[in-house]
Order: sequence, then structure tokens, then C-alpha cells
Amino acid sequence: MHNYKNILSWQKSMILVKEIYLTIEKLPDDEKYGLISQIKRSAISIPSNIAEGSGRSSKKDFKRFLEIALSSSFELENQLLLCIELNYFKLTDVNSLMINLTEIQKLIFGLINSMKNEL
Repeated sequence: MHNYKNILSWQKSMILVKEIYLTIEKLPDDEKYGLISQIKRSAISIPSNIAEGSGRSSKKDFKRFLEIALSSSFELENQLLLCIELNYFKLTDVNSLMINLTEIQKLIFGLINSMKNEL
């Protein structure tokens, strides 16, 4: 069992979730049940799956939850790109989010890879 609060990808993804919530306030109200809801779910899924996986009894289970967190990060990235395509945001509006998201993806991927040798 790992203490998820000590996992850097969890720490950074918690910060990202807060930034995401502040950013999506700028989306139109008619996206409340569309993109806004989906963006929130995928963003919070990243640290939530890291936390949930850390409480699992096996490294194989933890790795699987890390893979889900990584998948959620790519889903979030896609949704942000869609917001740019729909002219809801400019790239400059979400550039720091994308940079942070890429860093989180690399951290999660590195953690998954480090566990492959232990399984």
C-alpha cells in the first residue's frame, strides 16, 4: 500500500483539478451538461484513481488504476483540444494546463513503467 499523498503525480493532478475548475467557468452555460461535466469528471478521475489504486493490496491492481488515471488524463487533454477547436478557448488560455497535464502524464507513465519490473 502506498501513501497517495506522497505521490507527485497525485499532488500535481490535485492542483490541475483546481485550475481546470477555474478555467471551465468561462465555458458557455449550454455546455453545463456536456463538455463542462465531462471535463470535470475526467479531471477529478486522475487523482481519484491514483488514490484509489494506492489502497489496493497488490501492485498489479495499483498499476491498473494508474493506467486508468493516465487514460483520464488523455481524455481531459482531448476535451481541452476540443474546446480550442470550438473556439471556447484559445491555446494561450489553456497552454499552462496542457503543459501541466503533459508533466502529469509523464509522471504517471514513469510510475507505471517502474512497476513493470516489480510485477
